[in-house]
Amino acid sequence: MPSTNVQHFVNNRFMELSSILEPERPPKTDKAAILVDAVRMVTQLRGEAQKLKDSISSLHDRIKELKAEKNELRDEKQRLKAEKEKLEQQLKAMNSQPSFMPPAPAFPAAFATAQGQVPGNKLVPFFGYPGVAMWQFMPPASVDTSEDHVLRPPVA
Repeated sequence: MPSTNVQHFVNNRFMELSSILEPERPPKTDKAAILVDAVRMVTQLRGEAQKLKDSISSLHDRIKELKAEKNELRDEKQRLKAEKEKLEQQLKAMNSQPSFMPPAPAFPAAFATAQGQVPGNKLVPFFGYPGVAMWQFMPPASVDTSEDHVLRPPVA
């Protein structure tokens, strides 16, 4: 009697396993076929689990790369912010100085002759202003050339 109870219990477990493996079909009675299906399912699930582990690992690596890039960008932002502040301080210093420059001194021919130069077109060039580009002192609207073709059409 006890062996039939155990056998009945085992048969019920196989039927339950068969219905879990293929819920849309009627349960199988062949124990070997049920075990083959179970082994196939376990193998398939192990493969999927390994793929998920690999995916998680690659995502962790990508997170590390992105964090490093984020830190680099943060450092660059701080560097650029410091550079901007430095340039703003330089601009304030330039703007605090008088914005006019003294006119170039007159260089008459008589003065040139007095210094031993030949009068006429043979004067040595004299620049009254330092070698600084003057456009940087002009207002931005005067320097902007993006609308020149509309405001001043070419003369042919």
